[in-house]
Amino acid sequence: MAGAAPTTAFGQAVIGPPGSGKTTYCLGMSEFLRALGRRVAVVNLDPANEGLPYECAVDVSELVGLGDVMDALRLGPNGGLLYCMEYLEANLDWLRAKLEPLRGHYFLFDCPGQVELCTHHGALRSIFSQMAQWDLRLTAVHLVDSHYCTDPAKFISVLCTSLATMLHVELPHVNLLSKMDLIEHYGKLAFNLDYYTEVLDLSYLLDHLASDPFFRHYRQLNEKLVQLIEDYSLVSFIPLNIQDKESIQRVLQAVDKANGYCFGVQEQRSLEAMMSAAMGADFHFSSYPCSLESWPQPRGRRGAQEWPHLPCR
Repeated sequence: MAGAAPTTAFGQAVIGPPGSGKTTYCLGMSEFLRALGRRVAVVNLDPANEGLPYECAVDVSELVGLGDVMDALRLGPNGGLLYCMEYLEANLDWLRAKLEPLRGHYFLFDCPGQVELCTHHGALRSIFSQMAQWDLRLTAVHLVDSHYCTDPAKFISVLCTSLATMLHVELPHVNLLSKMDLIEHYGKLAFNLDYYTEVLDLSYLLDHLASDPFFRHYRQLNEKLVQLIEDYSLVSFIPLNIQDKESIQRVLQAVDKANGYCFGVQEQRSLEAMMSAAMGADFHFSSYPCSLESWPQPRGRRGAQEWPHLPCR
């Protein structure tokens, strides 16, 4: 962004399939960040989003509406959404003008749930690339519904989609298994949760699929997909329960290390801080200027006295 003294901005590009919890994540994360003392601006880039639960600083619907596009061009929801992103890509001056007054805020971009936008269509990647030219450092936060863990075939599909997204979007990337508070309702997992989050030896999934007469015929195909995933060795997940602030804290630590926020906005990057981040220490939370006593209590959850507090300086 233009200016006499440009300042690096940081944020998250929240992506994932429809229904994975992106909008709920933006609401919960924005409240968490404000409790930490950060100034937050949530930007809705999904023209299909209606009835937003969070305070929206910028809404792409002011530029282009999905309903108008569908009516004018006689497109379905999928084609209309792709057109809207291409229209935004062609009118990035509008987005830049909207973001300029928000310099100094931490950005949360609530992105469309159209899978092809993150796997092979170029519009969203081009938008993110242009934001980087504005000195906006983003981490892609990719949400996947945790219920896919209960089905080995679907989990392999999710791994392929996550890998394709990581390679296509070209941003620092954090994958999340969302709705972990509901996973008990989805059915019994074939393996421990660590197996899915760390994406351990996938040959066990193949053996599990081989017991199904339908998937037995596709063993060679599944073997090749698993080999591809393991050859890249890029995909892992962090479990997320948006109602649990400890869970959100773990996600934020990973995101802050990915986009460089934890190293200091004003080049305050000591060797000790960088090494602590590389080793996975929690050093940057000790410098935050407040505890989370103001964090809203989820209904039916633990009492206030049981919530752990982040240290104050």
